[in-house]
Amino acid sequence: MDTSELFASCRKGDVGRVRYLLEQRDVEVNVRDKWDSTPLYYACLCGHEELVLYLLANGARCEANTFDGERCLYGALSDAIRRALREYKQVTSSCRRRDYYDDFLQRLLEQGLHSDVVFVVHGKPFRAHRCVLGARSAYFANMLDTKWKGKGVVVLRHPLVGRRGVVAEGTAGDWRWGGRLDIGVEHVGDLERLAKQCQLWDLLSDLEAKCAKVSEFVASKPGTCVKVLTIEPPPGDPRLRQDLAVLADCALPAELRGDLGELPFPCPDGFNSCPDVCFRVANCSFLCHKAFFCGRSDYFRALLDGYFQESEEPAASGDPPAVTLRDVSPEVFMHVLYYMYSDHTELPPEAAYDVLSVADVYLLPGLKRLCGRSLAQLLDEDSVVPVWRVAKLFRLARLEDQCTEFMAKVLDKLVERQDFTEAILEEAAAVAARQETDSIPLVDDIRFHVASTVQTYSAIEEARQRLRALEDLLVAIGLDC
Repeated sequence: MDTSELFASCRKGDVGRVRYLLEQRDVEVNVRDKWDSTPLYYACLCGHEELVLYLLANGARCEANTFDGERCLYGALSDAIRRALREYKQVTSSCRRRDYYDDFLQRLLEQGLHSDVVFVVHGKPFRAHRCVLGARSAYFANMLDTKWKGKGVVVLRHPLVGRRGVVAEGTAGDWRWGGRLDIGVEHVGDLERLAKQCQLWDLLSDLEAKCAKVSEFVASKPGTCVKVLTIEPPPGDPRLRQDLAVLADCALPAELRGDLGELPFPCPDGFNSCPDVCFRVANCSFLCHKAFFCGRSDYFRALLDGYFQESEEPAASGDPPAVTLRDVSPEVFMHVLYYMYSDHTELPPEAAYDVLSVADVYLLPGLKRLCGRSLAQLLDEDSVVPVWRVAKLFRLARLEDQCTEFMAKVLDKLVERQDFTEAILEEAAAVAARQETDSIPLVDDIRFHVASTVQTYSAIEEARQRLRALEDLLVAIGLDC
């Protein structure tokens, strides 16, 4: 629903609504519709320059000579928008609002954090991680456990990996890590051959589909020049998540495997995930990888790489070092584990409160948002105020907005509840140096949502009745705002 509204708002040029959807509803700025179009494309096509600049400043992708870039340039309604697109420089991951999972994977690939194998292709080194290679490719899983077992440096001399293949090998590494890659059109043939050799069938399929789409686009739009192909999975594609969730499956202790029954992504027989750290939670041992925990959480980076390294316990010969985690149960840590590897976990609402507290301690804002989505399923007249308090406490902007939106719908019943009255009084008291006529954030948000639902004459009268009930409550408790 929010995604459809984002596309509609971009076609209208409604900057305020787009800002609300991106910043409050947490909608992805580079989401695609069934026509493979992005919000930026529609803003360019309809000539909304202010909206184009806002989307670019918030991470919309439009690199020169790519399919998306050429499409936006070709479809732009005005020269001013074309100039803005040409002058645009990619917003770095550090400038973005949200902790994108693919940005984490890309940083890990580029920096080689906690890498445990180096591939050398014609003198050029590529730092990699055995666990990711094995999870994403059966070919690499087999080679790393046989021919390359125990080797820290692997020199590749296969004829398919020539000097031009250096680029192809690096690009294939990008795909194995992030599920998204950029490849120059002159290297497409090399990448196809390498994908076949390494049995990367998903990559080969995506590459062929993208080549066909770009060829059709260029043929229909004379004068365009696409020099770089960007390959990324479609929205909701589970392949990367499923591949990396295998590492979480392998990390589970045997006693938890028995309780869970059939795992969502079964761990392949004989697959060696090469763990380098063991987390001891209660009486359970989770065999994990520092690259994921340090790369996704500042808490674990400090725990494992920084000043708290003394927390590691001596390891037996051949075993990874062990770290004991307290104040967390194995069941809750299991949700943290799956989030670390796959950016997702099946989180029932009844477990969301416990996971939210741990996610806050472990500095995992993405997991906190997942908890918020789960808690949103609990909203009813009895729970909306307590859930709103939780959203405020843990700074979950989207959940807080969902709560106030729900409050607006049942306002006539909430005004009779004591917990709602107390919430308004607390909000009023929290406004520093508040004057009698100063606004109250909770009240303002409810008024906004009441007004935003008005589309018919009958709805106008209903909205007036709800607002009148709110005004009567404010007068009754001595607040004039």
